[in-house]
Amino acid sequence: MQAKIQLLTDLFTKWSGEVPTEIIPLPRSGSDRRYFRILGPTRTALGAYNPHFDENKAFISFSKHFWNAGILVPQVYAEDLEQHIYLIQDLGNTTLLHYKQGTQESDKPTERTLEYYKLSLAQLAFLQTKGSRGLDYSLCSPKQAFDKQSMLWDLSYFKYYFLKLSGLPFHEQDLENDFHTLADFLLEADTAYFLFRDFQARNILIHNEEPYFIDYQGGRKGARQYDVASILFQAKANLSPSLREELLDFYIKEVSKLVKTDAKKFRSYYYGYVLIRCLQVLGAYGFRGLYERKKHFLTSIPFALNNLKWLLENTKLPIALPTLLPLLKRLPDTPSIQKIIAKPKQSKNLTVTISSFSYKRGIPTDPSGNGGGHVFDCRAIHNPGRYAPYKRLTGRDIPVIQFLKTRSEIDKFLSTVYNIVERSVENYIERDFTHLMVSFGCTGGQHHSVFSADSLAKHLQKKYGVNVVLQHIEQEIKNWNN
Repeated sequence: MQAKIQLLTDLFTKWSGEVPTEIIPLPRSGSDRRYFRILGPTRTALGAYNPHFDENKAFISFSKHFWNAGILVPQVYAEDLEQHIYLIQDLGNTTLLHYKQGTQESDKPTERTLEYYKLSLAQLAFLQTKGSRGLDYSLCSPKQAFDKQSMLWDLSYFKYYFLKLSGLPFHEQDLENDFHTLADFLLEADTAYFLFRDFQARNILIHNEEPYFIDYQGGRKGARQYDVASILFQAKANLSPSLREELLDFYIKEVSKLVKTDAKKFRSYYYGYVLIRCLQVLGAYGFRGLYERKKHFLTSIPFALNNLKWLLENTKLPIALPTLLPLLKRLPDTPSIQKIIAKPKQSKNLTVTISSFSYKRGIPTDPSGNGGGHVFDCRAIHNPGRYAPYKRLTGRDIPVIQFLKTRSEIDKFLSTVYNIVERSVENYIERDFTHLMVSFGCTGGQHHSVFSADSLAKHLQKKYGVNVVLQHIEQEIKNWNN
């Protein structure tokens, strides 16, 4: 880690003429890339380290091309591809997905959210067509096009990491025949455009009230329908069918302004691309969730299956898939998948006492007489209390929450906590126990621990309906005056 930071420090200093005052590692995602927010006296940048040379070369080249074409992407400031590092414009942390989830209280999105989706689709149409003219497709990795082999890779990903792990029996050769039929059908569509490959709301950053695209280094030549399917059927975005249809109509009108587009023909292939995208996503969730047992991906599976269910019930492809489609209809009923999508048992008999505390004062005692419960140490998480603007604030204040969500790995920490505590809660409900205790400690009982305790309380109440007794020991002693 320190070697990477030093390389980025040197690159930042060479670019800006300033020595960084702070370098903040950002939370990791599912890839090998590591991002660092680099702050200087007057300038800032996002530093990236990625050991995959070909990906970096593609990203840098595509970024410069799109930037020059007027597409909203991060500006490239500096790069050292031999050292696998580069600096780009810091666009903040608010993705379109975060914005949607943070501003929406019902299934109906806000007008501003809808506008961001439309702005993104309009920019996508331009990127796919005029904006990608002259792009160097020889840099695409691992393939220059989303061709039949690429499609079969994705379908095999679904087969091995979701279908087989579900335990559902099937005839392998018959399924392979259907995979080939689907791929051949999809390649009948016009595939002469730039395919973003992972175009979804979490790869769109809202910066200065405009949508900026990121994470397109896996792009290649392919059909326009794939990217539209990716964003409109993104599992966690959970867009309603009527909204998806409205946005699809909008996209077709926008792209028709740029290149001649037969709307009826476009739609005839569109739901086939929705199908392959849904299967690719389930393959990814299966690998990360069913195989690697990462909770975030397990919780995404029901959303993806709902998309697939809607697709099977409301559309009809102009090709026969006699093995694949019946399998997909039976998937949700398999015991392993039922275990994931079944709603957990609710209980009003169980009380969970959740506390935040300062280690200086000591671990709280258990009022139930059971001798204690889970105790989680938050002190390894990047602490906002180290910085002057946050010293008098607590884990309930918006600036602290934003700091923890964007400049620490609190989400990853809490995901692990939820996984551990949920096992106890479910076991206690099953055995009709009445009390469980969970405590979060940090140095001052003010920032990490308060936010963590509040987050767990909301999570358990929503998921299990248990009684929660929430106490912030240090803050209640201080009367929340820091």
